[in-house]
Amino acid sequence: MKKLMLFCGILFFPMWGFAVQKQLQQPSDTLSDNHSLDSIVVQAHRAGTNTPVTYTEVSGYKMRKENASHSLPMMLALQPSVVATTEGGLGLGYSNFSVRGTDDTRTNVTLNGISMNDSESQKVFWVNMPSIHQFTSSVQLERGVGTSAAGSGAFGANLSIVTSSLCTTPSASATFSLGSYNTYLSSVAAATGMGKNGMHFNVVYSHGESDGYIRNAKADLNSLYTTAGWRTDKGDLSLTYIYGDQCTGITWEGISPQMYEIDRTYNIAGEYYDEQGNVHYYDNETDNYTQHHLQARYSHKFNESLEWSNTFNYTRGDGYYENYKADTKFSKYGMQAPDASVTKSDFIIQQAMLNDYYALNSALNFANNNLKASAAVSYGYYDGNHFGDVLWCKHTTVEEPFRWYKNNGLKKDFSTYARAEWNPTHKLTIFADLQYRGVSYKLDGPDKDFAVLNWKKKYNFFNPKAGFTYAPGDNSRIYASVAIAHREPSRSDIKESIKSASADKLKAEQLVDVELGYRLNTEKIAFSANLYLMEYKDQLVATGRLTDVGYVIKENIPTSYRRGVELAAAWNINRTFTLEGNLTLSQNKALDYTACVDTYDNPDNWNPLPQKEIFFKKTNLILSPEVIGMLQLRARPGCGFECSLNGKFVGKQYMDNLNTQESEVPSYFVSALNVSRNFRIGENERALNVALSIDNLFNNKYWSYGWIYQAHFADGSDAYVEKGLYAQAPVNYMLKVSYNF
Repeated sequence: MKKLMLFCGILFFPMWGFAVQKQLQQPSDTLSDNHSLDSIVVQAHRAGTNTPVTYTEVSGYKMRKENASHSLPMMLALQPSVVATTEGGLGLGYSNFSVRGTDDTRTNVTLNGISMNDSESQKVFWVNMPSIHQFTSSVQLERGVGTSAAGSGAFGANLSIVTSSLCTTPSASATFSLGSYNTYLSSVAAATGMGKNGMHFNVVYSHGESDGYIRNAKADLNSLYTTAGWRTDKGDLSLTYIYGDQCTGITWEGISPQMYEIDRTYNIAGEYYDEQGNVHYYDNETDNYTQHHLQARYSHKFNESLEWSNTFNYTRGDGYYENYKADTKFSKYGMQAPDASVTKSDFIIQQAMLNDYYALNSALNFANNNLKASAAVSYGYYDGNHFGDVLWCKHTTVEEPFRWYKNNGLKKDFSTYARAEWNPTHKLTIFADLQYRGVSYKLDGPDKDFAVLNWKKKYNFFNPKAGFTYAPGDNSRIYASVAIAHREPSRSDIKESIKSASADKLKAEQLVDVELGYRLNTEKIAFSANLYLMEYKDQLVATGRLTDVGYVIKENIPTSYRRGVELAAAWNINRTFTLEGNLTLSQNKALDYTACVDTYDNPDNWNPLPQKEIFFKKTNLILSPEVIGMLQLRARPGCGFECSLNGKFVGKQYMDNLNTQESEVPSYFVSALNVSRNFRIGENERALNVALSIDNLFNNKYWSYGWIYQAHFADGSDAYVEKGLYAQAPVNYMLKVSYNF
């Protein structure tokens, strides 16, 4: 590490002081964000300057300048109200993010207007789309319900991703990165630019690999993006293919507090013992998944104001995770024991899924001086198979993979909306957005515990939104809006309710979101303040109640809320320095909440008793910090040199709704330093960029989230507590070299 710092000092600091008359310009981006024809289409499913919702936008160019080892959630970590976490301690493997305390299953994610959330879990697995920032034009994060979009209802945020589709001139780039924990990444890109006949072609390939911070947090990731298109004055036709392939070590168990103090990199996944009691680890304790996305897009421009756009999407997903299961009963996998004396054995199993997703969006978009309007229809069809195979057994021969379960999920999702922004005066914009969404969901077949999942239901949702924006001056906006959203239960919610014979009690969730905000944007200062009231009815939360076989049941609670204020500001101090920051102060509560806690007679016998019920008039929602803040200083002293120093603070939060000291996730502060230097080569736009990123700059030892299980005893003994903590990597670095042709 000392040698690396010395090298960077030699490289950068003499260059900083070297007198150069002409300052380098920002290098041209290989994937240009110049979308003249696409502009109406993009704005149709995104918030604009006068849309009364709360949002931020990040360009693809800016994301590509960040630490190359970061997944997209980690690249959004500095945005207001966002908390980003990683499962294995580094940003290259499994990662997720929450917005205003709501987890990522409640964030609606679209790619070019097509829903990317898994239809059943309602989650986006970002590791399945590695290096997506390498071919992204921009992302827009709408906090709260936001504007209507295809897919599951937004209960915390809308994340809109637009891929790059056109370079004005031929270009190419190559990027190579090397970092801590044997992390290596590479990316190559090329674009033809638009020819005289309107044809254009882009391609980006990325590869990443790492040992990860904790044991078995290894990652081997590949992605490919290609798009070919034909553009005329009146229309645009393009075909895009996105490939993502991931093989990562399993890291979802977490680490106990005791082991956290001894070895923060410990991971129990794949651990087993031989007959002599020696510990071993199964090498292929991995999660594997491959995704193929094919999108065909067509836009036709009737005149300067009216355009029709269509997108067809097909996604194929195929993957499994493999585990070594030690000392497990044969009956768990529906297998016969070889003889009466052997009831348990060691197994290697695979649990897999194979799914197909078809989606179609069609939208008519209109824009003139005082009216912007759009109407759209969207349809999605998902067919997902889930199955489990036994590959090997220690005490008997498995000739072929033995399938012990298979079930299917079939989901159809239809939505339509009409949206308009009308300017009766040049200062006032009135906004209305009406959406209908119909969902049909069916489960069929046995689950891994042999419970039969025969279930189907239809949902019909009406999601209206309205508001206004007032511009008292050219640089300021005041806005207010109210929006209603609904959300159907996820596959896991439904599965466990079926097993507890309570599926008929499971309700869809409802959210009323009120936003009131102010934005100021001048040459020197940008400032925004937003007050939000997110009022939930029948929100699904884990109460601690269990099924007969021990599965956690989520239940609808009558009333809960998330209320807070968000502040964000940026100050251009001078031509060299910019200071940015944001702060969120919130309360996230469940009202009239009853928690259920497992109860046993005593810690010696562990004879089960009826669960203990604990009533709370008001309690904190899980993993919802009341304080989130960020501060960043950027410097551009010239000569192509740029650096930034940032810090993120996440306040105290809780792993369950009991809110005991045992379930507390302590507050933490983490910082990063990014330094880069551009070099012009020749007189053209070709440029070399060398960058160093140091994460967790001050080597803070912390864990960012976790899980907890608590059991009480009738004899008054101390409660039994089991935890899984997710340790984050100490100080780590990434050195990146990029060459733009």
